[in-house]
Amino acid sequence: MPLVFLLAASATFGAALEITLRPTFNGDPLLLDSLRYENAAQETLSVTRLSYLLSGFALEREDGQWLEFPNTNAWIDAAARRNACLLEGIPAGNYRALRFHVGPDAKANAADISKIPAADPLNPNLDGLHWSWQGGYIFMAIEGHFRAADAEIKGYAHHLARDPNRTRISLAAPLDLTHDAGVLLDLDLAALFNAPRPLSFAKDGTATHSRPGDPVAAALVANLPGAFRVRQVVTAGAAPQAAAPVKPLYLPKKFTPYRFTMSGAFPIPALPRDNPLIEERVALGKALFNDPALSRDGTISCASCHQASAAFADSRRVSIGVRGQLGTRNAMPLFNLAWKNSFFWDGRAPSLRAQVLAPIQDHSEMDESSDHLSAKLAASAAYPPLFLAAFGSPAVTGEKISLALEQFLLTLTAYDAKFDRALRGKATLGDDEKRGFELFMTEYEPRTGQLGADCFHCHGGPLFSDHQFHNNGLAPDEADPGRFRVTQLAADRHKFATPSLRNVARTAPYMHDGRFATLEEVIAHYSSGVHRSPTLDPNLAKHPDGGLQLSTDDQRALVAFLRTLSNE
Repeated sequence: MPLVFLLAASATFGAALEITLRPTFNGDPLLLDSLRYENAAQETLSVTRLSYLLSGFALEREDGQWLEFPNTNAWIDAAARRNACLLEGIPAGNYRALRFHVGPDAKANAADISKIPAADPLNPNLDGLHWSWQGGYIFMAIEGHFRAADAEIKGYAHHLARDPNRTRISLAAPLDLTHDAGVLLDLDLAALFNAPRPLSFAKDGTATHSRPGDPVAAALVANLPGAFRVRQVVTAGAAPQAAAPVKPLYLPKKFTPYRFTMSGAFPIPALPRDNPLIEERVALGKALFNDPALSRDGTISCASCHQASAAFADSRRVSIGVRGQLGTRNAMPLFNLAWKNSFFWDGRAPSLRAQVLAPIQDHSEMDESSDHLSAKLAASAAYPPLFLAAFGSPAVTGEKISLALEQFLLTLTAYDAKFDRALRGKATLGDDEKRGFELFMTEYEPRTGQLGADCFHCHGGPLFSDHQFHNNGLAPDEADPGRFRVTQLAADRHKFATPSLRNVARTAPYMHDGRFATLEEVIAHYSSGVHRSPTLDPNLAKHPDGGLQLSTDDQRALVAFLRTLSNE
């Protein structure tokens, strides 16, 4: 299969070099979620997550001088198929080596994450590699499963971080940059696990969070330089044209920009550029959200199953549609959606505008067609003027309905809970609440004496969600395989989206099927009810059988902390 490099048009004068990184194991392309690889300790392992940050790029000229690119960072992620970065504006000439670092420099590592643009590789909402209140980035996250000597499958999670562990990679590579070019690099996980300092999960531990003096982190730092290798250098063809600028959809001649409000601690969201927030469109979306006319028989609205008093969730285990039909999943809360990039418990909708139409058209929910709904709204006295103000035309279409609903939902933000006020010095957490936060943010890593609740791996950061899909150890229901239904990948069986824990005290019942009625039941699940299966998240699979075995006092403290996350 030929290797193809796609080079973006160089933004500045000079050549461009695209650096593509390929994960391998013993030189062969790495297959994610495949329990087939073996380390030097003869432990069989898989890799479910490989995500890392690169910085400090430089090219060595033939005279030995280095050309540096100090403001270039890259996020590489195997599962997201994000595997390349671009160096631009390179003075024409020949170069003989490439270097970079795993991890951002100290200044970037300590930067204010709320000021980083949405598309920047260091935006935490994009890369999922920031430790929020603990500070700093995870430089490299490697997670997966392994089979121990007793044949039981367990999990591992190696998170390399902290400034002293930033690692320089130097590679000899003859680069003719009198024109655009590309270089393919391999990251060999076999070398990373095995040489020169071999790692054994059974002997050395199943996790590292890179605390000072941790030998697992030290071994990863020692092994990283030899794990990167130059596979191929190629001359690229003509660079494609830059993408056309995004044009707003149906923007009226006169409109009022909507002032989007959020916490100063939140990362910048990637708001839709083709649907810029305006007051008139938000108002239309709010009216539609609360109107039972969106259902075929006029009996339920979006608000019927997403109640404001329940943080726009449903207090019933499953929602009830037209004709009294029962749903199959618990309705998710609707706030802070501006930071998500997929929707529903299984992530089947890639955007909010796609998500909002699904329950309207679903026969067991609102059971209304787009054409019939458009005609119904167009025939009313109220809606044509609202569509005129929002879109510059009174015409009602399914697309405009979806755009208006998208805008209203984007404005629903939650960021001013007791916990947030305590961070600002405007409130004080009680002893149980403080203990709960400590447990929440502390890893469970007996090897280093850390016996926390490990919640932050999936619910870390100011949004209290990584917005990813995980198998969190629920007793499986084969009637609902979760994300697998969308991707048909065995590795996604029984994985569901991670909900935010903001307002969690108001969004009972819990889990995708509403099986837990109280927060106490949720914490008890992670303490003693975790069910092992091949797709159990590695950060849970590394724990003892059943769960963390938390004390009664610690379980109570966690619940107390979770209750501080509700907006008033």
